[in-house]
Amino acid sequence: MGDTTELITGEGRLYLAAVVDLFSRFVVGWAVSASNNRHLTVKALEMALQRRGPAGGLLHHSDRGSTYASEDYQDVLDAAGITCSMSRRGNCYDNAAAESWFSTLKSELGERFETNAAAKEQLFDYIEVFYNQQRRHSAIGYVSPAEFERAARERQAA
Repeated sequence: MGDTTELITGEGRLYLAAVVDLFSRFVVGWAVSASNNRHLTVKALEMALQRRGPAGGLLHHSDRGSTYASEDYQDVLDAAGITCSMSRRGNCYDNAAAESWFSTLKSELGERFETNAAAKEQLFDYIEVFYNQQRRHSAIGYVSPAEFERAARERQAA
C-alpha cells in the first residue's frame, strides 16, 4: 500500500510518501520532499521495488490521489508487473491501513520538526531502525516486521 502525509518543519511543509508491505507491515519504500508530487511517490515506489525486487502479480493499493494516478507512477507499476488497486472515489476508509500507519508514526515520532534535515534524520531512525526492526505490531503477533519476515522465510524453507 502507498500513501502520503504532510509534516511541518521550521522551514515549511514536508511530505512523506511511504510504501508498506501489508503482509509484514514492513516499510519497504519511502521518500521525503518539500513538494507533494508524482516524483515523491515514484521515488518511494522505486525504493520499494529496488529493496524487494518483487515478481509480477503483486497488488499495490493507494488512494486516488493525482500522484498515484499519474502516468509516471502507473508506468512504474506496469513495468514491474504490478496490478494497481485504488480506493473507491470519495471513500477514505479504503486506504485505512495507510492512514493508520501514518497515525502511528505521528503519535510516536511527531509531525513537527525543527528543520527539514532534522525531519529526514528522525524519519530514517524511526522507519529503518525502530519501526521495521524493533517495533512490535499487534497485527503480526506482537513481533517486529523484520522478525515476522524472518520467521515467514524460515517456515517457507522448512
